Amino acid sequence: MLCRLCPLLLATLVLAGCDMLGIEPASQLAAKREAEGRAIGAACRHAARSIEACYELNKRADKAAVFAGWREMEDYMRENKIQAQPAATSTAVAEAPKDAEEEAEAEAPAKR
Repeated sequence: MLCRLCPLLLATLVLAGCDMLGIEPASQLAAKREAEGRAIGAACRHAARSIEACYELNKRADKAAVFAGWREMEDYMRENKIQAQPAATSTAVAEAPKDAEEEAEAEAPAKR
């Protein structure tokens, strides 16, 4: 009788320890994915990105969650009269005008 009960007891102990091993249940993973998608959508709306651009930049995110977050932020911003804050891109920073001293320094090594 004890020999039959040992494998069952061992399986129960192993399965009980899954939480300690860091194995997350599917419901927890789905909730994280939903929250991440909503956060991405809200950030895109606050950065004045269209929903299409947001989808294009975040291909792995759940589109329904991204849209829900984008829409929630849209409603919140309208309600509180908040202006969108466009994100600075690396191309905008690279194309920033230089002052005369920086241009002279950049041209000096080229003339040598």
